Amino acid sequence: MAGGDRSDIVVGGSSCGDSSRINSCLISSGGSEVSESSVADYIVSPGGMKYYFPSYVGDISVPFENQVFDNLNKGFNDPYDEKKALKKRCTVFQRCGCEAKMILKYMGDNKYFIKTFVELHNHPLASETGRQFVKANREMNISLRTICFDASKVNIGVSKSFYFAKEMAGGYGNVGANLCDFRNFSRDIKSFVGERDGQMIIDKFKVIQETSESFYFAYEVDFDGHLTKLFWVDAIGQRNFELYGDAVSFDATFDTNKYNMILAPFTGVDKHDKCVTFAACLLSHENIEDYTWAFDHFVKAMGRNPVVILTDQCPAMKVAVHNSFSDKNCLIASKHRLCMWHIMQKFRIKRLMSLRELDEVLKEFKLDEHNWLSDMYSIRSSWIPSFFRDDPMFGLIRTTSRSEGENFFFGQFHRKRDTLCEFWLCFQSAMERQRNETERPNHESKTCIPETLSTWFIEDDAATLFTRAIFYTVQEEIISSCLDMQIKRMSEEINGVTHLEIRDVKVKDKLFKVTFFTGFKKVDVL
Repeated sequence: MAGGDRSDIVVGGSSCGDSSRINSCLISSGGSEVSESSVADYIVSPGGMKYYFPSYVGDISVPFENQVFDNLNKGFNDPYDEKKALKKRCTVFQRCGCEAKMILKYMGDNKYFIKTFVELHNHPLASETGRQFVKANREMNISLRTICFDASKVNIGVSKSFYFAKEMAGGYGNVGANLCDFRNFSRDIKSFVGERDGQMIIDKFKVIQETSESFYFAYEVDFDGHLTKLFWVDAIGQRNFELYGDAVSFDATFDTNKYNMILAPFTGVDKHDKCVTFAACLLSHENIEDYTWAFDHFVKAMGRNPVVILTDQCPAMKVAVHNSFSDKNCLIASKHRLCMWHIMQKFRIKRLMSLRELDEVLKEFKLDEHNWLSDMYSIRSSWIPSFFRDDPMFGLIRTTSRSEGENFFFGQFHRKRDTLCEFWLCFQSAMERQRNETERPNHESKTCIPETLSTWFIEDDAATLFTRAIFYTVQEEIISSCLDMQIKRMSEEINGVTHLEIRDVKVKDKLFKVTFFTGFKKVDVL
């Protein structure tokens, strides 16, 4: 930049901000709570016009003409931003023709001098309490942007993040921005993403895959290039599936983004009886094609089928499970079971009934011709626990809606108006929380031994073998089986078979007939 070729830099206003613009409401109201003499002095022209000039406080030096500065930053109280100074926008303020200004001229050798300085203003200056609303005093600095951005990861809105920043700063005047600035920042982020939303999340997945070879993802787009299917699983999800993937729950009823794509997580239960997410997918439609696509990639990523797959009564899921979790590719086919929680929500009887009781209810109330109950009875082998009590891990998942619990969990992080990029940030935050919540039970199970209630060795062994959460369930069964069960009659052993009649003190007027096969070590409850 050659010396003398640069245009003069005109600075209008005072240290209180852009004082060449004044709120028209202030003129009509005729004053404010803070007196004019407390913030500025003024002189009256012969025509009665008031001209204001600032009251200088502390070490603020008054500029004068021909004053020289080594650079522009010393000529301004804040670093000079030419783009910001020239930016125009719609505002409630209007121009009043104030002539207050300071003109800096370039001298060469990277030095500037004050060419012109007009101190008088033709309008009242901002008060101490009003300076926070002047545009020149508001800026979304890096700390405020970080607060607003990180708060969105845990589903904290713009307004709450602004009030949180106010509490940290000690007052609204100390924040450095107002609520409108926070909302504009959030708007600008969404505007920056724009139509590149789908491409940005795919690019992010590719970057993750470069740093972690175990990360697996797949996607499909339609003829217009819109993202319609997205599946992903990381290394931790694959490891958890190897440990706890015998029983998997799948549910697709949760909208998490502005494109109405369904979040469908693959959920299991870990050793602490807590939900664990193996993988997840976003689907545009709840049909056979989309479900089959998601299940196929789940099997491809995990390398095997789950022993049991649990879903609701969606017909499309039923067909997709049969197509994907079959014995093709030399894999063991999965057993498809229906979530008992979903069925019992539609059934008025809230307690768990045996097969004989269910059959008696249908006959007593003449419900044999009831379509829904008849259908449920015909498929009873898919949802009544008696038919699959021997399936591994299913005892922890059969009567509770794990997927509904997952939907509630993710609902604390996601909003329906989120972009895909915002969804991914919130999903990562949710997974970090879910996985961190298992660290405390892990620590307690490794370092502490729970208190036993009896002197039996079987309870001592269970205390050292199981995690704390599982131990308390086993402990309850041990205590009830030893104290609440009474053998009323036991037959002699004939050909390795022994018949017993057992009474549970908690169940009145009922005897349990048990047949014990010595040769096969098997017990059947009749």
